[in-house]
Amino acid sequence: MDNNFLFKFKTDISSINISIKLNNPFSTSVPEIAKIAAKEFQEFITEEAKIWKYNFHKQRGKMFGILVVQEQGGKYSFLGTASGKLPENTICKKFIPSVFDDSIDDFFINKGMIELTEIGNQIKTSNSPSEVITLKESRKQKSIGLQKRLFENYNFLNLSGEEKNLLAIFKDSSQGNPPAASGECAAPKLLQYAIQHKLKPIALAEFWWGSAIENKGKMHGAYYPACKNRCRPILEYMLEDTELFSKTED
Repeated sequence: MDNNFLFKFKTDISSINISIKLNNPFSTSVPEIAKIAAKEFQEFITEEAKIWKYNFHKQRGKMFGILVVQEQGGKYSFLGTASGKLPENTICKKFIPSVFDDSIDDFFINKGMIELTEIGNQIKTSNSPSEVITLKESRKQKSIGLQKRLFENYNFLNLSGEEKNLLAIFKDSSQGNPPAASGECAAPKLLQYAIQHKLKPIALAEFWWGSAIENKGKMHGAYYPACKNRCRPILEYMLEDTELFSKTED
């Protein structure tokens, strides 16, 4: 395990009542230990943003998440990451990375995106309506194939150590197919790392940091439950709880 990902608490947490059971990711209730970890992680983000030269208050904000874990020796620490990618594809070595390894199969995803861009450029420069129709259909089919292959390579573990890809996880869900960007939210990334490295998940929290998205009402520093559309089937599988969503407390 790369201990570089573990954040040690700066706050004295010896008097905090820490539950041994992970909180419901879809509940609006956030455990005190998670709030402490989130505050410390927010301080880290504030300092890191200076290095990234990114102002979250003047530029687009982002969702972040923390997961308090118990190490095998009994100590508590926490993990942190962002949902999706950081602004301008910045890399932070303290953030839990994507579950998907983009170097797999000789960077197939990068090559596929380049092919789609090239077809798009051909569409823009073509003067033939029939050729444009053919190119658009070709781009559509390549995009569908690339998305399917991508989802096949997003593999998640559950608490029992079993592994399924996104297509298998969503197959029996109400959605049927994974929405775009499934698996890139903070919660599944954090839980995947914890399960992989035998860290006991203790408390999870996701919060918005920076300016709000237009018309979506996100507030700086506010906590939000895990998203239903992309995360519900994944988290229910990972936590082995098919009724997790129905237990949500508002």
